Amino acid sequence: MEKSKVYFTKEITPESLIKIYEALGIELNGKVGVKVSTGESGAKGYLKADLIGPLVKKLNGTIIECNTAYPGSRNNAEEHLKTAEEHGFTSFADVDIMDGNGEFKIPVHKGKHLEYDIIGENFKNYDSILNLAHGKGHAMGGFGANLKNQSIGIASRNGKAYIHSCGQDENPDTAWGRPYKQIEFIESMAEAATAVADYLKENNKPIVYITVMNALSVDCDCDANQGDPVMQDLGIVGSINPVANDQAFIDMVWNSTDPGAHLLQERIDRQEGREILPYAESLGLGSREYELIEL
Repeated sequence: MEKSKVYFTKEITPESLIKIYEALGIELNGKVGVKVSTGESGAKGYLKADLIGPLVKKLNGTIIECNTAYPGSRNNAEEHLKTAEEHGFTSFADVDIMDGNGEFKIPVHKGKHLEYDIIGENFKNYDSILNLAHGKGHAMGGFGANLKNQSIGIASRNGKAYIHSCGQDENPDTAWGRPYKQIEFIESMAEAATAVADYLKENNKPIVYITVMNALSVDCDCDANQGDPVMQDLGIVGSINPVANDQAFIDMVWNSTDPGAHLLQERIDRQEGREILPYAESLGLGSREYELIEL
């Protein structure tokens, strides 16, 4: 596989975010869905309105999300919309909780664990997608960036249960009790992310990937008690290849001389988080080889 281009800027500003998007050279047209995590009520690290608002407005985008499979402020559409409003997302765009209106299944073509992925019904309504992730740690997945945003993030509530139980159970009330190996969960996320990419490709709908690497906590934005950042901000990366983009984020965490970086590295490796990258590559989602182009 040839090396993918990953564009990078150390600057984290609304202008540099737009610059990264423009460098990707793909115009997102029609009805544009912008997949971001709206953040659990009480979380601090989610991407803020003043940073992402100008790019979302430029694309005339709609913020797209799905409900969580665990109890909290986002496990039904009504509460989820309130949380999105609390966090400023409704101040610059419409917010669509895609599984508030049902769900549908898409095939997993090469999976070991999942036969299909279950995603929010309204995902069908979008002509092009910006996967706009916040890079950070994650209690279950080790880290969250574009691959997690595309797998767990686009899955409906039942779809999240199905991924978390590695294909054993679609019911959020019982899925958490199913036994599984950690690596099976990591691989299930890669399978779901690949299913979404395949679905978009089969329907000629473009997608691009951007990760903002700021507020680097070992906890995810889905954690209401999210800890403070453990290391300094790294910047923004963008690519048309999600595997390369996540790999670039991981490489920057590992190459960092920041004294707190080891805390994030330990969290990621404890959960076997880096294993998602070679497995996603083996599924054909993208190459880990990349060329970093600093803007």
